Amino acid sequence: MGELVERVDEFDRVVGVVERREAIERKWLHRIAVTVCRDTAGRVLVHRRPEGVSRFPGQYDWLVGGAVEVGESYAEAAARELAEELGVRAPVRHVFTFLCRGVISPYWLAVHEAVVVGDLAPDPGEVAWWGWLTEEELRRAVRRWEFVADGVVALERYPAAGRSGWVRGGRAGGRPRGGGAWCAGGGSGRWPPR
Repeated sequence: MGELVERVDEFDRVVGVVERREAIERKWLHRIAVTVCRDTAGRVLVHRRPEGVSRFPGQYDWLVGGAVEVGESYAEAAARELAEELGVRAPVRHVFTFLCRGVISPYWLAVHEAVVVGDLAPDPGEVAWWGWLTEEELRRAVRRWEFVADGVVALERYPAAGRSGWVRGGRAGGRPRGGGAWCAGGGSGRWPPR
């Protein structure tokens, strides 16, 4: 049996337990929890997914997370995903939840924030590259590189973004252009070659 998730309705109420694969195939609502990771300087973690993964291969994202397991809260799932994908433990704070229509399936998306202190140990099966970007660098990156489309939707709704308007015009589904030098934690300090 595959990964089990709670199927939910348009009000985020549980209506059953199904395999995640089936929820995606049948376009059934389920729950996803993600976290915006910041360092102590306020920079945002951005990562690139490996080429060989089934969902969004080679695309960049500013969110870390995944499916909420059966019986798990959004916050518990967000904290678990941080540990699994980045090898860190950090308290998460809920920011907002919305019904995301999704590229591959609709779902309820709960966005959290966490301040990450210490070294990351990303799971190479989930993270091919990562780096810390200022909000200005993230704004430029979203316009230039291929980001997970659902992440761009969340970024447009993110309260910090709404106050400053720094994300309009993102390039969800586009290909990276250029290769600017950024302060990167996962390599040479330059965006990784494709």
